[in-house]
Amino acid sequence: MFKKIFIIIFVQFFVILPTISMEKETTFNKKLFDKAQSDGKVVIVSSWIKYCSSCASQMKVLNKAKNEGKLLDIKFENIEYFSFDVTNKDIANLLNVKFQTTLLIFKENKEVYRSLGETTEDLIYEALKKAI
Repeated sequence: MFKKIFIIIFVQFFVILPTISMEKETTFNKKLFDKAQSDGKVVIVSSWIKYCSSCASQMKVLNKAKNEGKLLDIKFENIEYFSFDVTNKDIANLLNVKFQTTLLIFKENKEVYRSLGETTEDLIYEALKKAI
């Protein structure tokens, strides 16, 4: 009985809460988005909402790929990554995003990938590789 309680408390404090409380901020900017596309960059956009653990998981995968060089065969100088709070209706409507954890990839001014709720590292990396 105590073992079950311990496991539940452990999972809540050390697995779920750190993911939920991940620092999220809107980095999407229409001018920068347009400039990145006109510069020929691959553009990644993810949507999130406060207290969404799958959003935090998805952002963690993308940030890890960009900041820690997880994808050694992908050069991130040709990739621009933006994120936004899905409650920002101006951005959500612009990108036709209705739900959090929506992942979009644009290449050559066209949307080439869209997923909803994808947090699996391997699948996200595969989508990035295909877009490049």
